[in-house]
Amino acid sequence: MDRATAPDTAVEVPWSVIPDYHCFGCSPHNPTGLRLAFTPHPDGLQARFRLGREFESYPGVVHGGLIGVICDEVMGNLIVLARNYPAFTVSQRTRFITPLLVDHEYRCIATLSDQAPDRPIQACAEILDGNGAVCATSTAAYQRFALDDVRHQLTLGDDEVALLSDALSAANTFSTNGVHS
Repeated sequence: MDRATAPDTAVEVPWSVIPDYHCFGCSPHNPTGLRLAFTPHPDGLQARFRLGREFESYPGVVHGGLIGVICDEVMGNLIVLARNYPAFTVSQRTRFITPLLVDHEYRCIATLSDQAPDRPIQACAEILDGNGAVCATSTAAYQRFALDDVRHQLTLGDDEVALLSDALSAANTFSTNGVHS
């Protein structure tokens, strides 16, 4: 069963310039990952997904931890795409309204809040079922970082850092809620 739906209008994330990136959330190169694909949404960014039994907790129910991962992935990539810089998650709170069921179609929609440049970036996400009912919500704070400042924490070579830096600084036409990068 497909873990994620990859529509034709998928937005390319900056990490894709690294030929073998293995992000658990969005890399097509990670055979055990979620392989989320992102598409623009009028309010931000979205990802459609369907998770199989390999992501189950109780019989027929998606593991709740993955719900937080999906929300974090969509919120974090929205920041990168809308603001052209990466950010680490510093806090996240997820509220579960109804269980997500395995082998059902869902979508996660992330939005950004306006905030002062010296404050953590605030984002929120909702997971909706096929009927548009909200199944889970998540809010998170993110701290911007410069690649050079976190080199000791990343397993990227100099050439990969250069590729990623170029991708992050390239002109980006992605915009959301009147926020243009």
